[in-house]
Amino acid sequence: MNESSAARRKPFRRLLLTGAAGNLGRQLRGALADWADIVHVTDIVPPGDAAAHEETSVVDLADREAVMHMVEGVDAIVHLGGISIDAPFDDLLEANIRGTYNLYEAARKHGVKRIVFASSNHTIGFHPVTEVLDADSPHRPDSLYGVSKCFGESLSRYYYDRFGIETVCVRIGSSFEEPKNSRMLVTYLSYRDFIELVSCSLFTNRVGHVVVYGASDNPVKWWDNTKAGFLGFRPRDSSVQFAERFPVTAPTAERDDPAQRFQGGAFVLGEPLAHDR
Repeated sequence: MNESSAARRKPFRRLLLTGAAGNLGRQLRGALADWADIVHVTDIVPPGDAAAHEETSVVDLADREAVMHMVEGVDAIVHLGGISIDAPFDDLLEANIRGTYNLYEAARKHGVKRIVFASSNHTIGFHPVTEVLDADSPHRPDSLYGVSKCFGESLSRYYYDRFGIETVCVRIGSSFEEPKNSRMLVTYLSYRDFIELVSCSLFTNRVGHVVVYGASDNPVKWWDNTKAGFLGFRPRDSSVQFAERFPVTAPTAERDDPAQRFQGGAFVLGEPLAHDR
């Protein structure tokens, strides 16, 4: 290999992105072009037209044989696949529990050493909004969806301790183009900060097993990332520019509403809306 071709070499030969048809998968795909020679993008629905650097597939993560084949030859995985809102247990069992197990078992068999796992703030949603949490705060899931993400975090811990597969568990807040309600002024994660957090999770030399909260530099903070500081994640965006859309009001009897008292918002009520993530 000559010097010029070496200079063009990308950090990874082959990356796998699950959940590529979802909101965050679509945001991430462009960035991955600079990170790997080949990016295999997959979802349970068609992920769209393939770019020059991409391969696409439609795979149900609950299909163990299909997942095993999909992971072959992969250097690292960004796992965004699965159900991202609360749902009936049987649905979560297949997509988020069985699917995540199949992915980690395939990673073990094929020698994958790094996974970025899209966890969720709903693993800790029954902590009150008066607390500031860090990576060691106990799980307090606010929904069966949150329970499924707690399973993923524990599974990834096992696969690191037992087999040495490193994982960054990203407890994503609310990653949209802009906040959609007052809760998101705290949990907002801009697309740019999300992509930077995934980059830090992939390219930090050694990560072991670590939990990091996915939030931008918002004025009010429920989460402390000090224990994941070695990742070098420094958010550049903030929800402050949207604050006037959701003015703070004087306390009322509604402050007794669990959706206002707990960090999980509407998820603690059992009937969350998609925009309350």
